[in-house]
Amino acid sequence: MTDAIVSFAVKKLGDFLTQEIVDRKNLRTRVEWLRNELGYMQSFIQDAEEKQSDDHRMQQWISEITDIAHNAVAILNDCNLKVGAPKSGFFNSLQTYACLCSREGNLYNTSQQLKSLKQRVLDISRKRETYGIRNLSNSAGEGANRGPNSRSIIKTLRRATSFVDQDRLFVGFEDVTQTLLAELFKMEHRRSVISIYGMGGLGKTTVARELYNSSKVMENFPYRAWVCVSQEYSTSDLLRTLIKSFRKRCFGDELKMIEQMDEEDLERYLREILKDHKYLAVVDDVWHKEAWESLKRAFPDDKNGSRVIITTRKKDVATRVDDRSFVHELRFLTPDESWDLFCKKISHGDGYNNWCSAGMLDLGGQMVHKCGGLPLAIVVLGGLLCHKKWLQEWHEVKEHIWRHLKNDSLEISFLLSLSYDDLSGQLKHCFLYLGSFLEDSLIDVEKLKWLWMAEGFITPREPKMEEVADHYLNELVNRSMIQIADKMWDRIAYCRIHDLLRDLAVQKAIEFQGLFLR
Repeated sequence: MTDAIVSFAVKKLGDFLTQEIVDRKNLRTRVEWLRNELGYMQSFIQDAEEKQSDDHRMQQWISEITDIAHNAVAILNDCNLKVGAPKSGFFNSLQTYACLCSREGNLYNTSQQLKSLKQRVLDISRKRETYGIRNLSNSAGEGANRGPNSRSIIKTLRRATSFVDQDRLFVGFEDVTQTLLAELFKMEHRRSVISIYGMGGLGKTTVARELYNSSKVMENFPYRAWVCVSQEYSTSDLLRTLIKSFRKRCFGDELKMIEQMDEEDLERYLREILKDHKYLAVVDDVWHKEAWESLKRAFPDDKNGSRVIITTRKKDVATRVDDRSFVHELRFLTPDESWDLFCKKISHGDGYNNWCSAGMLDLGGQMVHKCGGLPLAIVVLGGLLCHKKWLQEWHEVKEHIWRHLKNDSLEISFLLSLSYDDLSGQLKHCFLYLGSFLEDSLIDVEKLKWLWMAEGFITPREPKMEEVADHYLNELVNRSMIQIADKMWDRIAYCRIHDLLRDLAVQKAIEFQGLFLR
C-alpha cells in the first residue's frame, strides 16, 4: 500500500513542477528534491512490500515515509487551492495584482512547509543508517534465488498466456448441477423458483451461470435473462435490464421508450414480452426478500414450465421467496475438489509442471487445506502463488498465512488482502479503481482501460499504453482479482469484480484517502 501512496505523491510532485507558480526562489528546488528523494525511497519500499517484511524497525520506517507522502500531497493540494494558476484578461490581471501579497505569502508558506518536510526526510534517512535497516534485496540468502519482482510484470505476462479461461475453473459441484438441472426440467408446468444460498465466495453465481449456459437449458428455454440485484437496487433499473436481456436487441425507439417508462409500465411491458413464452430468469445476489417481491409480478405464470433461479447469501430470503420454491444450500468443496481447483488455477498454460516442485506442491496442499473448501479463497491463493516460481517464495507465503490463522482456518478477508499486497504499485492503482464501480456492475473492458490511462495509472513508456493496459487487466484476471464476464473473439469484452474483492478495493481506497471514490 505504501508503494502506491508514494508513487502517487511522486506523480503529484512531478505534475506540480509543470505549473508556472513553481518558478519561485527555492520552491522548484525543494519540490524537485522531494520528488527525487521519494522516488529513490519508492524502489526500497517496493522491495520491502514484495518481501512482506515483518521487521518492526522496517515497518516503522515505512510508516514515516507514508506520512511524509501524505503530507506532501496535502501541501500541494492546499497550495493549488489557495494560489491556483494565474488568470488571463485585464480585470483578472487587476485582481491578481491586488492579491499579489496573499499569493506570494502562500507560495512562501508552501516553500517553508516543503523545507520542513525535507528535514523530516533527512531525519528518517539517518534513522535507516543508525538502526541498520538494510535493503531487503541485499539480505543474506537472497540474490540469485530471488523470484520475479513487480518491475518485471510485463515480461512475466508475455511469457504467460493472455488470461485464465474461467470456464476451465469450474470444479466440483457436478452433483449440484445435476440436481438443479433435474429441478429445471421437472414435469411441473407452473412457474417455480429455484433458490441457491450460501456464504460469499462459495460459488453461487458460478453454479447459476453453469446452469444458465448449459446447452440443454438453452434448448429448453428459448427466452433467458440475467439480472444482478445487490444490496442497493432500483426496481425500475432491474426491470429495464431484464427487458433488454430477454429482448437481446433493443434499438432506437424501443430503447428510448424503455428508458422513459415508469416502474408500473416496465412491469406491464415485461409481462407482455414473456406472455405465452417458456423462459428462464436468473436473479443474482438478492439480499432482501423485498427485492424479489418487487420483481415477481413481472414474471407471468402461463403454466408452460418457466423457471426463475435466485442466488442469495441469506437462508431466510431463499426459503421465503415462493411457496413452491426449491431451496438448495451450496456446500463447500471436498478436499479432492479443492486440490483439483488449485492445480487448475496454477497451471494456466504456463507449464507449471516444469517449475512446480514436489516441495511446492506439499506447501500448496497445506495452504489449500486451510482454505476450508471455499472456492474464492482457493482461486485467489492459486492466483497469488502461480506468479511465484521459487520454493522460498511459497515458504514465505505459507509462513505469513500461518501467523494469521484463526481457529486453525484461514479468513478469506486476510487472504484477499494478502493477494492485494502482492500487487505492484501500478496494479494496486488499477485494482483500487474498480471500487468506484457499483456492486455487481458489468464493466466494459475497453472503457476501463481508457479510464486507467486517463487517471495516469499507466505511464507512457514502452510498450504502448494500450498494450500495458491489456497486460494489467490480464494480470488481475490471472490472479482472480477480477472475473471474466464475457468474451468476444477470444478477448475479454466485459469483466466484473466479486463483492468481497470490491469491498476490499473500497476499504483500501479509503485508506488511500478516498482517492478513487467519487
